[in-house]
Amino acid sequence: MLAGDILRRAAARFPDKIALIDGERRMTFGELDRAAARAAGALVGLGFVKGSHVAILAPNILEYPVIYYGAARAGVVLATISVRDTPSDLAYKLDKTDIDGLFFWHELAPTVAGAQQNTKRLRHLVAIGGDSAAVPDALRFEDFMARGTGLPPSVALSETDPLAISFTGGTTGFPKAVLVSHRARYTTAVTCTTEFGIDARDVALVATPLFHAAGLFVWLQPALMLGCSCVLQSGWDSARFIDLVERHKVSAALLVPTQLSDLITHPAFSPERLSSLRHLNYAASPMPVALYDRLIGLLPQVAFVENYGQSETGPMTVRRPFHPHEKRGSIGRPAHNVETTVFDPQGNEAPPGMIGEIVTRGAHLLTEYYGDPEQTAALFKTGDGWLWTGDLGVRDADGFISLVDRSKDMIVSGGENIYPVEIENALFRHPAVAECAAFGIPDDKWGEVPAAHVVLKPEAKATPEELIEFVGGVIARYKRPRLIVIVPRLPKTPVGKIQKNVIRDVYWRDRTRRI
Repeated sequence: MLAGDILRRAAARFPDKIALIDGERRMTFGELDRAAARAAGALVGLGFVKGSHVAILAPNILEYPVIYYGAARAGVVLATISVRDTPSDLAYKLDKTDIDGLFFWHELAPTVAGAQQNTKRLRHLVAIGGDSAAVPDALRFEDFMARGTGLPPSVALSETDPLAISFTGGTTGFPKAVLVSHRARYTTAVTCTTEFGIDARDVALVATPLFHAAGLFVWLQPALMLGCSCVLQSGWDSARFIDLVERHKVSAALLVPTQLSDLITHPAFSPERLSSLRHLNYAASPMPVALYDRLIGLLPQVAFVENYGQSETGPMTVRRPFHPHEKRGSIGRPAHNVETTVFDPQGNEAPPGMIGEIVTRGAHLLTEYYGDPEQTAALFKTGDGWLWTGDLGVRDADGFISLVDRSKDMIVSGGENIYPVEIENALFRHPAVAECAAFGIPDDKWGEVPAAHVVLKPEAKATPEELIEFVGGVIARYKRPRLIVIVPRLPKTPVGKIQKNVIRDVYWRDRTRRI
């Protein structure tokens, strides 16, 4: 199955049904299918051939899936780039992934103009919306589309051909370019349509950025595959999310735990205004049990589905509402179509109860880190098809896997391993805590000791000393933070992951970390 076929088949089933809602704009499945065919023809008309690379720099707008499916049908690899990138970030990504053409949202023209000065091979620019005068060489999107004939070009494609490049979340170091095939992301779509519990009756809100693998491959594409109408939201804003749910009777959405926390603590939050919601899927970081319990108490009509995955893999495990309640601290069982388990350092399957590294194999895996053969090889270090995720987990006797932490985030204090997620779960049990991030800071005696930054709920009060003492009463006292700082907000990636490296690096600056 090719990505373009996913849309073509959905359009054959639901030609006149609304596929996309972007503000006041609407597009049916049939119109989306025809627009994608025209975009594919326009790409070929501009001289792009099978295997060429283009990029898109845009928020969640109606043109995004048009360009994605158009590129897929033309055999052109599409790189999806964060709207928060600086000109230097953009220039780096364009050159690293050999980009010849760039589609960009007109409001990001200054970023594009700045990047142009440092790129080597960018030949074509297409501006979406507004006035493209800030980038004089840019073709207007309407003029680009006019170059297409409306008939998809005749390009021989295979499911193993490259489809797209997304970039890792960037919570540590510079993002890597994840190249995936048509087969890999079709496999992901089948996994999601099987596991998420939604169907053609649902209205799906796409609030996760489409430039991230979760937004495009884990949510939008499966939703369109099923025939869901998709409401596009650009940029996270709790009040806007609530307005869109209420206005369009949204029944399904995918968020990250930090967004869910934002949502239920926002002054505009009202269970009545979210009464149409039936499915909330969440991913990207562990859900604290205390937050999960709050959510199901506030939104009892909602089926919460957790999926754990990475840009390199798509979903690997899923925990569904019918799974035992006592498993809610886990990330679930291996997902449909996906083989996932826990290995010890020697590459053997770890027995239940033993902490090891989560590994996965199957058709859902990336093809490579583009331009990084050494980092690609490091993912498959045992050479037998298993991808080593870098995440530490433990499997129980029932096959449920619990995420312990990122191996690089583990704190080693005086020879004892301390997992930040355990501290965070304890902090979340305090009624004043809205968000938190635990990490290690340098210590002359112990090497490093736990610390945490905490965001309090609106109007809530708590002192660092009170929180430290509270955590010491929930988990072993040697694991409690030695330092807690109350902050107004935590730094996050565009998809909502907390950037612990940004917080932690301030404490480790000019120090060599000892682990």
